[in-house]
Amino acid sequence: MADRTPGAVSSVAAPRRSENPATHFAAIEAAPAYRLVFETIEREILDGRLALGDRLPTETELAARLGVHRSTTREGLRLLEQSGLVQRRTGRRLYASAPRAEDLSTRASRALALQRVSFDELWQLLLALEPAAAAQAALAIRPEQIEALEDNLVRTRVAVAEKSVLTRLDLEFHALIAEATGNATWQLAREPAAMLLFPANERMLPRLSQAGARLIEAHEHIIVALKNRDAGLAADWMRRHINDFRRGYVLAGCDPDEPVHLPLPREGGARR
Repeated sequence: MADRTPGAVSSVAAPRRSENPATHFAAIEAAPAYRLVFETIEREILDGRLALGDRLPTETELAARLGVHRSTTREGLRLLEQSGLVQRRTGRRLYASAPRAEDLSTRASRALALQRVSFDELWQLLLALEPAAAAQAALAIRPEQIEALEDNLVRTRVAVAEKSVLTRLDLEFHALIAEATGNATWQLAREPAAMLLFPANERMLPRLSQAGARLIEAHEHIIVALKNRDAGLAADWMRRHINDFRRGYVLAGCDPDEPVHLPLPREGGARR
């Protein structure tokens, strides 16, 4: 594909402060040049002038066209790569790309953790989102998506019987339902909170002998409602499930007002 060239980076000189005490205008602070490189190429991608899959000009070409040093261009490209807006495919060439949903969710989860959001704050959000997603999924779910949920249920039963960690399986179950809505924004909206909230299973399940069985029961009823395309029942069982999750958290002696933390990465685990 042909290269598409972003427009040149423009800079605005900061005016000198007036020495007239009657004026109160602050000096304009220009953004760093590498940030302007990032924003210029980002805008080309977001506006579609650089389509997904298009190859970017080389670093040298970009530096010449944008009127900046190669080191400045390199730093701007590094930010774009970290953001998922460009990726390397062959050699050192960069191509326009879309960030993966899971990468966006992970970054958003980190931001939530840094804000020290509590279990209850996350739970309130998912209590609003998850039943609505289940209702929408009941109207749009495809046979292969029902099969994926049933496969998840089989693996969840095994994990409960073996007292294995359920976090990845539970995250997968709810993500599959969000995917079944056919609306990509559901997963982007709910997953950052879910990635922080559902790992609470690891604190709760060892302390409550009935928690695993109750989780399986809720998942079973939700799947049946989805198979029957009963949006009301799917939403009702999901609401019970999310409410039961908080109830179990409190019964396990956990404080819902305490901040939640990002779970540590694990080796292996269930399929995503």
